[in-house]
Amino acid sequence: MHSLSRRASLLLPFGLAATLAACASDTMPASPPDPTGRADTQMQALLQSLAQLGGKPIETLTPEEARRQPTMADAVKARQRAMNLSTTPREIADVRDLQIPGAGGVPLQARLYNPAPTPPRGRPVPRMPLIVYYHGGGFVIADLDTYDASARALAADTGALVLAVHYRQGPEFKFPTAHDDAYAAYVWALQNAGQLNVDLSRVAVVGESAGGNLAINVAMMAREARQPLPVAMGLIYPVAGTDMTTPSYRENAMAKPLNAAMMRWFMQHYTNSPADLRDPRLNVYNGAELRGLPQAIIVTAEIDPLRSDGQLLAQKLREAGVEVAAEDYPGVTHEFFGVDSAVLSKAGDAQRFVSSQLRTAFLAPSAAVVPPRQPVRRAAPRG
Repeated sequence: MHSLSRRASLLLPFGLAATLAACASDTMPASPPDPTGRADTQMQALLQSLAQLGGKPIETLTPEEARRQPTMADAVKARQRAMNLSTTPREIADVRDLQIPGAGGVPLQARLYNPAPTPPRGRPVPRMPLIVYYHGGGFVIADLDTYDASARALAADTGALVLAVHYRQGPEFKFPTAHDDAYAAYVWALQNAGQLNVDLSRVAVVGESAGGNLAINVAMMAREARQPLPVAMGLIYPVAGTDMTTPSYRENAMAKPLNAAMMRWFMQHYTNSPADLRDPRLNVYNGAELRGLPQAIIVTAEIDPLRSDGQLLAQKLREAGVEVAAEDYPGVTHEFFGVDSAVLSKAGDAQRFVSSQLRTAFLAPSAAVVPPRQPVRRAAPRG
């Protein structure tokens, strides 16, 4: 019998026992095919632009190196230039960088997007709905700039304020630091609703990928703490489980820009030990209590290892009595949501779907309790 290495044994909780056993045999299994051949024409052109930027496989790098690699946002700009389109970000009336307290009061970078023009002097400013938005990056990489286009799209299409929040990442800050920071940012937004001009009864949470995991966890933490719940959760191809043998992980193990090896790399850098993978905050659809959560708006992509995560989560939420609106987009990959719609029309479709659901949720606001207020510290405005 072949013995497994220490590294291999650490992967067992990721649902890879069968794969490792096969690798230990004398006959190595064939590599799964590259699924990006199923991408539609626009997605393939965008993936080609990303490949031409010369990025290295994330799973072969250190976190510091990985954070310097080209992103889908870079590929979108390259594709825009190739199509003779403007690379100017989508216009929002006011964009400001903030510093807000995370867990334990640690300062976090945040960005507030206000789509409403300044009213004439003397006119009252109506309170606005708010989206607290969490970016992706596997709890390890990416930042507010990487996902700026998603936040702008949500602000423009919903007419709501968007507070995009950065959070501490692994391996420097292990699980559950990002989760605690995400919840602290949500509570801060509630506490500062008056200064932000927010209608406390119309607050939603939205996240992409790892940020989708943070968004649903924020709602669960608010429920347990008896804080005001968000009126809706936008969960865009969320990390919702730790089983890496699901149908979409098998079909899309070699996908781009996200593959199965990258997901293992992300989890290894964020978690303290394999035991964390059984925690319901990461293993959501298999372990979390989902009853009593607000409406979930779920987006999945066909060519994405996380497609099954979103679909299984939708099933479990419905079984728990939670309202779910879900759409799966064929022919596109992970990271498609924030792409300029002129480059990828299905990105625009997904942005409008999520925004339409959020606008409906904002029309039926829930009662909210106003917690104590904390001060806001502003940085320079951005264009």
